[in-house]
Amino acid sequence: MSLDLINIIFGMKVRQARLEAGLTLTDLARQAEMSPSYLTEIEKGRKYPRADKIVKMAEALGKPYDDLVSIRLAPSLRQLETTLSSTTMQRFPFEEFGLEPADVLGLITREPERASALLHAVVEIARRYDLREEEFLRAALRSYQEMHENYFPDLEDAALRFGAEFGPRYGFDEATLPTLDALSTLLRQEYGYTIDDRALANIEELRAFRSLVLPGRRPQLFINSRLYARQVKFILAREIGYRYLSLKERSLTSTPDRVDSFQQLLNDARAAYFGGALLMPRGRVLADLQAFFALPAWEPGRFSAMLTTYEVTPEMLLYRFSELIPEFFGIKLHILRFHHTSGSDEYHLVRHLNMNQLLVPSGIGLLEHHCRRWLSIRLLPDAPGAAADPLPVGVQLSEFLSTQEQFLCMGFGRRMVLSPQVASSVIIGFRVDADLRATIRFLDDPNIPRDIIHETCERCPLTPEQCAVRAAPPALLEARREQMARKLALSQLQARYGTGD
Repeated sequence: MSLDLINIIFGMKVRQARLEAGLTLTDLARQAEMSPSYLTEIEKGRKYPRADKIVKMAEALGKPYDDLVSIRLAPSLRQLETTLSSTTMQRFPFEEFGLEPADVLGLITREPERASALLHAVVEIARRYDLREEEFLRAALRSYQEMHENYFPDLEDAALRFGAEFGPRYGFDEATLPTLDALSTLLRQEYGYTIDDRALANIEELRAFRSLVLPGRRPQLFINSRLYARQVKFILAREIGYRYLSLKERSLTSTPDRVDSFQQLLNDARAAYFGGALLMPRGRVLADLQAFFALPAWEPGRFSAMLTTYEVTPEMLLYRFSELIPEFFGIKLHILRFHHTSGSDEYHLVRHLNMNQLLVPSGIGLLEHHCRRWLSIRLLPDAPGAAADPLPVGVQLSEFLSTQEQFLCMGFGRRMVLSPQVASSVIIGFRVDADLRATIRFLDDPNIPRDIIHETCERCPLTPEQCAVRAAPPALLEARREQMARKLALSQLQARYGTGD
């Protein structure tokens, strides 16, 4: 058992005993001849007191010394020890949420059995659904971003400082965006990089990577030559972010083969945020959004034009929108990114950010079929091949059948440049309410397609006649109806014949 876990168990037992004795922190601290702040550190599992202090604490609490220092838990709490020792709990980034493991336990110390059951259930669900540690940490990162509405002023300020410091030397400012040549020259001259755009594409095992970094006194950045210039720009801007922000723990490949820690994921996200803010300066993007939202009618050309203005991909543009719109327009949103392989009937949600608490398809069972009426799926190009120009662009006013909630969604579809057999779509969506109506003038454009949507085919009550794109029968819905019918029949039987007493 680790020292950290011993400290946490001891702190939990002290806190529980103190509450049972009806003592305040000040009361126990005074009787044990220690400061309240030191006692707080003990209860949080940060400190372990000397033996003489434990003797005084045991006397004040009316507990035997041996019981207090024992690392053995009550039988009903044994699984709590196992849970706390699990990789999932040990590596969860509590500190990024302003918490520590002991803080979480402290919230539910009054009912430790329930705490044990809850935490154990979380770990067990992760195991049963084959939720790998990497996926668990990525979910934690999404929660962290959503908690902050994906806006980080320190990174915005860092991008502005960087532009003010280096922009005049390399020919960019808010009015003149950084070019690919400017970014590559900056990386070479300011940070000593060598940049290779040939090696990756010539090594079969590495052809799927967009980029790879070999750190050192003179870092080497390898970039896949098959990428578009706008993709290369982002790689360069993100790499500058790592260096300017002094982010040490990081991924060395564009798609990490492994995730070693939450800090790695967080640093990757921070560098990407910085890169996006450098390529798409806050002031310019806000002005463009203001003008776009003020349009009297939906204009897909104006939407697509922003890709050209900033020389970015759809994912980069919409993700930048997700950083600025909630903060400056007061509108919460969600982002969904789907992938689909040609010849397959499967659609995979590969990335999402959900400030709307939307019924996102990620919450469905493993074998269910996403609703084919989602704009995300409709935008996916059907035919394999190179990315289309112009990219498929779409808008839809979606209404959930079950809740009647409406969402305005807009986005793009394209083929993956390194995997042309894979189609990708990315959409941004806004909940329709008074705030949205006051912000987006073209919301009531009658030419915007409208459609009723659901989570999955298995849960949807629409008949094949009502939905021509249904991909599977409503198996879960029918099972739920059968269950309700049995429950009703049972209640009727009980009412007719009594309980048998």
